[in-house]
Amino acid sequence: MTDRILIRNLLLRAVIGVNEDERNNVQDVVLNITLEADTRAAGASDRIEDTVNYRTITKQIIAHVEASRYYLVEKLAAEVARVCLAHQGVQRATVRVEKPGALRFADSVGVEITRTREDFPE
Repeated sequence: MTDRILIRNLLLRAVIGVNEDERNNVQDVVLNITLEADTRAAGASDRIEDTVNYRTITKQIIAHVEASRYYLVEKLAAEVARVCLAHQGVQRATVRVEKPGALRFADSVGVEITRTREDFPE
């Protein structure tokens, strides 16, 4: 059995993109993250030590994204997944990164990936 911890519509600012103006200005990015973990122990004990601390993970994601300067949303998504999977208990991370207004006539453009620890062997 796998449980899911959901982080929805995390709005951050980052340098992301390949065009000159994208390299010189921060843009909005919206992250949606699903962390798969076994939360049964926390459900029984009601102790933060028995679960994945999503507040700690979110703080690390915010710091990482706001300091990043990636060209591709694919790279940003992969690195956010790496941050998530560095935490004990997270078995799988699904990360969706969207850039609102990146395409004319579209609300946003983005990518969604799913990664496990095996995807980051180092």
